[in-house]
Amino acid sequence: MKRTARIGIVGAGLGGATAASLLQRAGFSVRVFEQASAFDRIGAGIHVTANVMKVLRHLGADAKLNAIGIHPDSFVSRKWDDGAILFELPLGKEGEARYGAPYVTVHRGDLQAAISSTLAEKSIAFGKRLTDVACDAAAIRLTFADGDSADVDVLIGADGVNSKVREALVGPDKPRFTKHVAHRAIYPSKLLGGLDVRNCTKWWGPSSHILIYYITKSREEIYLVTSAPQAEWTEVQSFVACSRDEVLAAFDGFHPEVRQVIARAPELTKWPIFDREPMLSWSKGAVTLLGDACHPMRPYMAQGAAMAIEDAAVLARCFAETRFEEPGDVFAVYEATRMPRVKEVQHVSSTNRFLREPTDPTWVFGYNAITAPLHLSSTPA
Repeated sequence: MKRTARIGIVGAGLGGATAASLLQRAGFSVRVFEQASAFDRIGAGIHVTANVMKVLRHLGADAKLNAIGIHPDSFVSRKWDDGAILFELPLGKEGEARYGAPYVTVHRGDLQAAISSTLAEKSIAFGKRLTDVACDAAAIRLTFADGDSADVDVLIGADGVNSKVREALVGPDKPRFTKHVAHRAIYPSKLLGGLDVRNCTKWWGPSSHILIYYITKSREEIYLVTSAPQAEWTEVQSFVACSRDEVLAAFDGFHPEVRQVIARAPELTKWPIFDREPMLSWSKGAVTLLGDACHPMRPYMAQGAAMAIEDAAVLARCFAETRFEEPGDVFAVYEATRMPRVKEVQHVSSTNRFLREPTDPTWVFGYNAITAPLHLSSTPA
């Protein structure tokens, strides 16, 4: 792909920022358009698994995460009521040796900041909510809600589950509510009142689960995230506040440790869990998608953001390493390389049994998007 191509990325989240940084390193001109007015430290933790850390290492962003986040000694699965250990996956030094990189839990905002810090200055245009995409032989014109427009030669949609770029490719298509919601809270661990909580534990119930882990090396902040049934989602907002009583009721009968972690949370929010049917193609002409824009998945492997970051790494390599000059040929390699892996992760995520019982996750954590073979589906003309 010619380095003179003007590449536009809609969405400056984890996948979009990673793609922009790697493309810039390969010598491409990249502009990122983000609808938010600035990055906020939104209340969510995230698992930065070994497959992600390998990409961050390549970016030079891993040191910041290693310094801020916590390196759990293991991932523990426990039974919801009596706390019996169902499976314990060793992490720490043993996991790093096995999977080729550490496993870190951090605040999502800290991960975003670490990746964004690797971008060239002024790469992101904030406050740019995309309203229209128009393609012709000369360029792709992006129009934004503030009246501005921009012309690009190649467009990457990294704008999430409600992607406007996806809509331009396939038409209006709402994501599917899975009839489950995620409750979330981050708060100072001193509010636990001396309760001894392990670094990373998932409690498995009959129809619900809750994941509890620390997100700072100092163990000063603790995070909880759940999955619980809810018949419908009628809210316009992406999340709403909810009461402790509501969450405690959803986890009635769970182990006292779980209920205490919920009860001590000063504030809780509730988020709908969406997914979509898999797309047959992620690209059309000089436009392609990555991450949740093309393959949103249920968050039960903690791999949604990981897949977006892997997509970004492979896509950037397809631009830089193949000899194709037409975007469509580049995207064919990208799709051939990424689709089989994403399909498998989507399937396993939907079953919500990953790490519940003895599991070898090497196929997930051991993957390296920086060195994995690219699947050439054709040869250049």
